[in-house]
Amino acid sequence: MSIFNGLQINASGLALERLKLDTVSTNIANLNTNQTRNSAAYHAKSVVFSENMKTSLNNGPTSSGVKVLGIDENLDRNLKYAPTNEAADANGYVEQSNVNLSDEMVNMIQAMRTYEANVSAQEANKSILTKALAISKN
Repeated sequence: MSIFNGLQINASGLALERLKLDTVSTNIANLNTNQTRNSAAYHAKSVVFSENMKTSLNNGPTSSGVKVLGIDENLDRNLKYAPTNEAADANGYVEQSNVNLSDEMVNMIQAMRTYEANVSAQEANKSILTKALAISKN
């Protein structure tokens, strides 16, 4: 295990939270992107991730942060009865965006706080490494 593993773990967490914030902002921006004659309604997206395990010869599997597996799309349909809409189906329904603003705000706050926690942990790691270097100079 390297002394820089903590910084690598924090960096992967920061990158993940940034991607989550980008995804949330895209969802919020497309809150009112509904079905038209030429395009489908926007479906909310979310980031799928997991722990990134690495195998070392001496210690076996160890964590090296997180990795993004992909971006998932919520395919739940949100239909509104609007028979006069030109995009309505045979039953008079138009698909609307399935983005829930309240859920997206909660996701944004959670991502921001997790990002801040990763920044704090990274600063602590840098401080520890700086002190270790100072000790080695003496």
